[in-house]
Amino acid sequence: MRIKLVLIFTSVILLSSCSLLGSKKDSNKPITDGLSPKALYALSEDKVNDGSINKANEYLELIIAAYPGSKFAIQARLDIAYNLFKQKKYSRSIIELDNFIDMFPALDSTPYAYYLRGVVAEEKSSSILDNFLTDSAQRDVQSVKDAYVYYNLLIDLFPESKYSDDAKKKLVILKNTLARHEFYVALYYTNNHSNIAAINRCKYIVENYPNSPVVADGLHLMAYNYDLINAEQLAIDTRKVLSLSYPSYLPGYSVNI
Repeated sequence: MRIKLVLIFTSVILLSSCSLLGSKKDSNKPITDGLSPKALYALSEDKVNDGSINKANEYLELIIAAYPGSKFAIQARLDIAYNLFKQKKYSRSIIELDNFIDMFPALDSTPYAYYLRGVVAEEKSSSILDNFLTDSAQRDVQSVKDAYVYYNLLIDLFPESKYSDDAKKKLVILKNTLARHEFYVALYYTNNHSNIAAINRCKYIVENYPNSPVVADGLHLMAYNYDLINAEQLAIDTRKVLSLSYPSYLPGYSVNI
């Protein structure tokens, strides 16, 4: 009798353990309440329209977890990156886009991921005061350089993409920003009597950004620094290039030495 009772007790314990393990396993499953990925995606769009971006992303993440192989899961990844971008969470947005590109290097929507990554990096370097008081070229331009790389990758990998034409236009703007940054650095060196360093920065502008509007200022500043180190002939030669290339040039800056 005692043996029989022990066997019954052991069976109860085993059944309880299985039930508990089963409950734990079930609790790890995404709770979709029977909603399809399409329905969940519609809910995420509603939340975006209501301004509830975080809640929208929760629905998108649920789609990815519950229906990872669906077309909605692919789109959800892009939407999450875009929503983070709109929230000015630039670094997180770029991480999401990096992951998307790694996972889906050749989908029809992949060029958009490259393009959006450039847009996010470009926006990261901007300020609401740029159109009035400041210039993004005067700040750290690492994100500008990143955007430049991202757009170039898009053009190289997907030259026929509808996003590549706009990326080419953006590259011109970014080049000019990078050129202005080099000029501000050259001006800083000039004001701190680091004349050789200033000359080298000006040379870099002329050699690497030959079509930038700041080239004329770079040549003028280069000649000015040659004067300061008594390199008379080099100053004369530089001014000849300036006058031939930009006959109507007038300095657009001042030196505060």
